[in-house]
Amino acid sequence: MLSIDILRWPGVNQAFLFSFGLTTAMALIVIPFGKRRPVGTDTTWGEAMIGAVYTFFVLFLAFGVVPHQFIDHADKNLGWRKDKLLLGPFNILKPKAFGGNFPMTISYEALRDVLVVVIHVYFIALMVFMFVWWQKRGERGAKEIEVSTYGRPLVKKS
Repeated sequence: MLSIDILRWPGVNQAFLFSFGLTTAMALIVIPFGKRRPVGTDTTWGEAMIGAVYTFFVLFLAFGVVPHQFIDHADKNLGWRKDKLLLGPFNILKPKAFGGNFPMTISYEALRDVLVVVIHVYFIALMVFMFVWWQKRGERGAKEIEVSTYGRPLVKKS
């Protein structure tokens, strides 16, 4: 039987995968905390400082550490340099300058930069989702019906 160690495959970097997973988990862990906390509760100074430090740390990981780990992995482990050209399967992306049909020359460094932008877009979308979710966590779908002085609902007949 063939033993395969997934973490030894080329292209798999433990530091990048761990930082990506940790940052995503730290952003999403706010949901159970927000569901537990009563809406409209005043925030103390200490809670605000802890929340600000936590948010700063998650943003630092998302936009500093995770992209750096991917760039470091692409440069050192994968060897994605400016002089290494992206030719694609069956040389379909081979540029015209080197005898192919593709109109532009794409290097692996450019692909690395595009993937870093995709990582940033992922975390921006995640942060926007989390901020909107936190602001709307107390809203209810149905509006409450007005009641009379006797406690009965006031409903207009049409």
